[in-house]
Amino acid sequence: MPQLNPAPWLCYFILVWSILLSLAPSKVLGHINLYEPNSENIKTNNFMWTWPW
Repeated sequence: MPQLNPAPWLCYFILVWSILLSLAPSKVLGHINLYEPNSENIKTNNFMWTWPW
């Protein structure tokens, strides 16, 4: 069976995974904690809805 012969695809598999594992963390970490709220920027709104049913 040709699937059991790792010579044609093992090199590509390792190459692709090494690229993914080297690029993905930087891309993911670039989107984490974009905005760190300060205590003075947080507005607390204690508004209660009064529905006239």
